[in-house]
Amino acid sequence: MNTNEAIKVLDRMRLSNGAYTASLSQDYSFVWIRDIVYTVLPFMQKPSERYEKAYHALFDLFKTYEWKIDIHRQKRPVYLFEYIHSRYSTDLKELPVEWGHAQNDAIGAFLWGVGEGFRLGQKVIRDEKDLEIVQKLVDYLDCLQYWQAKDNGMWEENMELHTSSIGACVAGLHAVKMLVNVKEETIKKGEETLRFLLPRESESKDTDLALLSLVYPYRILDRKTALKVVENVSSKLERKYGVIRYENDQYYNQGSEAEWCFGLPWLGLCYLELGLFNKAIGYLAKTEAIVPENWEVPELYIGGTNVPNGNTPLAWSVALSYLFINRIEKVSDEKAT
Repeated sequence: MNTNEAIKVLDRMRLSNGAYTASLSQDYSFVWIRDIVYTVLPFMQKPSERYEKAYHALFDLFKTYEWKIDIHRQKRPVYLFEYIHSRYSTDLKELPVEWGHAQNDAIGAFLWGVGEGFRLGQKVIRDEKDLEIVQKLVDYLDCLQYWQAKDNGMWEENMELHTSSIGACVAGLHAVKMLVNVKEETIKKGEETLRFLLPRESESKDTDLALLSLVYPYRILDRKTALKVVENVSSKLERKYGVIRYENDQYYNQGSEAEWCFGLPWLGLCYLELGLFNKAIGYLAKTEAIVPENWEVPELYIGGTNVPNGNTPLAWSVALSYLFINRIEKVSDEKAT
């Protein structure tokens, strides 16, 4: 499979400001913080303009709304519009539409991408002002008391205490603690909540596709817990065309839950993280089956059908599929020599 086509597809979704639109579809021609973090993962391991410029765009976005961050470093948001927004126009402006903006995982993801990218040699930090933004986002999570704060979670739905959101914040705070001032207590409180909640995602969900983030890319779980999380997702949520987000998910449900394409390579990446190559290799054929020749990987297959939805290609789907196929082939080659 020619993975070079994947980069061409991603480049079509790359904006002149360095950010990425979530999809080329009309419904998804927006910029999500989280989607960008996942979309540029393929470019993380060696210095890359695509990686660096994406984070520069997000830093500029945060500078535009620095006044809001300043308010909520001192005073917890009450209304959804007061939170740092999760979704923006392609020119990186807030949208005046009611939305599930309380997505603490998106802030944690950004911090993680900055800290881990910096560690790997990415020039994501341009100046003292960027560092100041990082510090203010850390303060924002502290003010929110993220370890006990209900939010809309990765799927932008009902307000609950989400394990995946808390885990993203823990990962992000760990990643930037050498760059700015992060109180150890702030991290420890999150870790304590994780121990209490895992392997559940929330009060209403015993497992959820979002939990895979704690294994890959964040790598914050001990092996026993990571195995439990991955096996739960695989055994309960995996389907033919992808992985459902959680049981009884109503999004694009036409008789059964929608099957999210990026769930298959994501499971493969998690098994690679756990050193379980034989389990991971099983996801190569599954992933290749949902990747078309033109690499326009859909968001999902509509539940109860064999039809993808209109959000095709989805940047996040393309990136994770590309990443997994490249990694599994590399490991296979190393084992063969």
